[in-house]
Amino acid sequence: MVYSSNVYLVLGDWSAIEDVNTLIDVGNDSAVLTEILRAPTGVGKKAVAQVICTHSHFDHTALLPAIRERYAPTVYGHPVCACVETPLRDGQTLRCGDRIFEVIFTPGHSEDSVCLYCQTDGVLFVGDTPVVIRTADGSHEKNFADALERLAQKDVRAIYFGHGDPILTNANQILRESLSNVRCAIRLHGNGEISENG
Repeated sequence: MVYSSNVYLVLGDWSAIEDVNTLIDVGNDSAVLTEILRAPTGVGKKAVAQVICTHSHFDHTALLPAIRERYAPTVYGHPVCACVETPLRDGQTLRCGDRIFEVIFTPGHSEDSVCLYCQTDGVLFVGDTPVVIRTADGSHEKNFADALERLAQKDVRAIYFGHGDPILTNANQILRESLSNVRCAIRLHGNGEISENG
């Protein structure tokens, strides 16, 4: 009954000491704290070593004070995201669990939206970034279109959202179709120029 986002706890395959236990968003539901206690986070290290906020909206960040109090993690996010102390850079990489993720700034849903992409597994965490766009009726800014083009060029096999179920099939095709619709909308509505490659 609590309005909250999806919360993802990224662990290594073997919960090794060097794996960096990472929460992607923290949500607004205290049940997350119980779920962390149940997770196989490993021995001799923090159950939550870092938090990455996909953006600053309350349904993704409201539990942050409780997470900070219990685990004292490093909290990452976009530089304009007020709830973080460690700003991310577009294109930087971070270790999450036992994988490396690339940070991709994706303004559109909010100014401080970021996505996280793991090339090894083809996994993309998008928060609330609107990556499924089924028509050319909308209005889109050029910076969002450019970010979506970057995502569409990746080998994405699974998309995990801030709300709702993941996409586990045809993820690349969906991103390419979304980009095509955004390009068409920009041409129709005159919201700016974007490149035609990719």
